[in-house]
Amino acid sequence: MPAKKKPSDKPLSGAALIKEVCRRIRVARSYWDAHNNRACRGEREKAMALYETLSETERDKVPQVLRVWLRYRSEKYFGEHRTPPGGGR
Repeated sequence: MPAKKKPSDKPLSGAALIKEVCRRIRVARSYWDAHNNRACRGEREKAMALYETLSETERDKVPQVLRVWLRYRSEKYFGEHRTPPGGGR
């Protein structure tokens, strides 16, 4: 049975959206530090999806350290050029 939506389940915007993006990036980084690549990949993809919805001025409010990790460093390991997970098992 699907969960009922609460009145507070509206899409995030403004400061709440920026806060959620930062939270998801930090969670992904903690998974990365713990060598949990599958969980890191999932959180990173969720963070990227939210990050892409931000305007240019909102993106500037995300701390630079988090932006760098999300856009560049993690792209090296999780980018489209990499072999997808679970392919060789």
